[in-house]
Amino acid sequence: MKVIYACLLAAAGVMSAGAVQADEALAKSKNCLSCHAVDKKVVGPSYKDVAKKYTAKDEPMLAKKVIEGGKGVWGPVPMPPNPSVKPDEATKLVKWILSLK
Repeated sequence: MKVIYACLLAAAGVMSAGAVQADEALAKSKNCLSCHAVDKKVVGPSYKDVAKKYTAKDEPMLAKKVIEGGKGVWGPVPMPPNPSVKPDEATKLVKWILSLK
């Protein structure tokens, strides 16, 4: 029984790692990583800093900012709109970012 449990945990870890890589790939494909990095400030805040500041209840607002852009929250440099990001992609990106706590 312990072997089955260990195998299930390992499989879950591999599947979640794949999802994280897929979401990072989405961020790369939408040019998000031109201004952001997971663990350090570039032009915009690190994704880990964003994850510390916001919770799941903020997902709709953050997804909207991914598409429409924003300003004034993280300093004087505004985040430009990214209309190439579809609403479902924005939600996926935000869920991934908030998982980086």
